[in-house]
Amino acid sequence: MKAAYINKTGDSKEIIVGDLPTPSMNRDEVLVKVEAVSVNHVDTFVRAGSYKTKKNFPFVIGRDAVGTVVEVGAAVTNFSKGVSVWTNSMGYDGRQGVTSEYAVIPADRLYHLPAGIDPIQAVASVHSSATAAILINDIFEAQPEKTILIEGAAGHVGKKLVQIAHTMNLRVITTSNERDFGTLDALGSDYQLDYKKSLHKQLEKHNISGVDYAVDTSGKVELEDNLDALKQGGIVGVITAPKDNKFTLSVRQFYTQAKRIEGFVISHATTEQLLNAAKLLNQRMADGFLLEDPVLTKKIDDAAWAHRQLEKNVVKERVVLTM
Repeated sequence: MKAAYINKTGDSKEIIVGDLPTPSMNRDEVLVKVEAVSVNHVDTFVRAGSYKTKKNFPFVIGRDAVGTVVEVGAAVTNFSKGVSVWTNSMGYDGRQGVTSEYAVIPADRLYHLPAGIDPIQAVASVHSSATAAILINDIFEAQPEKTILIEGAAGHVGKKLVQIAHTMNLRVITTSNERDFGTLDALGSDYQLDYKKSLHKQLEKHNISGVDYAVDTSGKVELEDNLDALKQGGIVGVITAPKDNKFTLSVRQFYTQAKRIEGFVISHATTEQLLNAAKLLNQRMADGFLLEDPVLTKKIDDAAWAHRQLEKNVVKERVVLTM
């Protein structure tokens, strides 16, 4: 089969597009004919070796894929030949990636694709959407009518956070460039704040004394500012490094108000968290949510090019490679 793989970690030049044996399947696995894969920043980290994880070389790159079931293992009962499926947790912790014509996926990491959903839009969405779903449901354990502050809300993860929070009946406050206010309002933001202006003053202007949950998707907001914006018992979710890794923490205010800081990366999500997120994503996608990403579609032969573009931060669209 044709695959994009590496024989050692390093520069994007290490990516080879060539033939590898079609993988063999165990009893609890499913053989999938891959239609398309998305390319995420984490893929570049794993390939470069900066994100340490177990790899078996030759190592097929990529984590998110959409395709069709070709064969199921003897112990698999919830999938059958010919159904459309997706996955979003391969290429990590010893699991081979999915940038290949065929991929073997553990059945507990594979999900049905709802009928009528564009597979390209779906695979472009699932990484950021699942991150948002797990953060809101499992890390925050968010409750309806609570208030969430989403900073950098016009980005890929930010937009998914807005939509999921809105459909869960949270009060949504966003920060972004003013030109994105209309888009975020349409996605479900209740209050759109200018990221260039004082967060405290803008919250005060809207008579918002504090928020229950805060997450900065941009890495451009001081952690202390988000802690100060929290109500008693509030949580800051950290999914990217703040712009200044060194910060001063008011310990007394932090512990006496029972505030929390929770770090999260989807690579450490449990199979149960991923399954619950997949159920939510499938429901939302079937209802027309989470599928608004602009997509740049390329061929598998462009895998190294795609990695370079992400590392240079010169592409705004979600990059999807087709087989």
